[in-house]
Amino acid sequence: MAAHQPLDLERINPKEFDVGSLDDELRVDELCTRLLLAVRDRLLTDGPGDPLVVGELCQGADYFLREFVIAECADNLLELPPERVRQFAGHWYIVRTLEPNPKELAAILGGVAACYRTLAATGLVDPARAEAIAAGCADLPFYSQRIADFWAIEGDGFDRWRAVCPLPAGQA
Repeated sequence: MAAHQPLDLERINPKEFDVGSLDDELRVDELCTRLLLAVRDRLLTDGPGDPLVVGELCQGADYFLREFVIAECADNLLELPPERVRQFAGHWYIVRTLEPNPKELAAILGGVAACYRTLAATGLVDPARAEAIAAGCADLPFYSQRIADFWAIEGDGFDRWRAVCPLPAGQA
């Protein structure tokens, strides 16, 4: 299998990231991989530079984008509603992860914030959107409490827990 080549961030058409069918999802998943390689290259040059740190950041962004934004929500990742971060971190990650924990979640969200700030610096994402996404990523006390509350659910308490931070319409 051939290695993925990074996308040229200056030549991306945002509409290429629209998801409307399973074929689109597969195509956008591949584009996302290539986009993240380009983000990685930018972070190596203009960001922390440390390959281990950059790799961890991109791994976190990869999980959020490919598993939640594209596969679960079918969102265009370049036009992402900022509330998706809260839906992911305050609900989806918790119910979809065997052992959800604040440390792992913080690493994922750090990658999401770094990715969107990089995309904003290249003009692919509106800076206000990137900052709103980064602000959502920074609400770690809320997400830690959500995890603790999840583990404390008893009886029929799941519906009350879910109502505090519901997923997008149509999601489990």
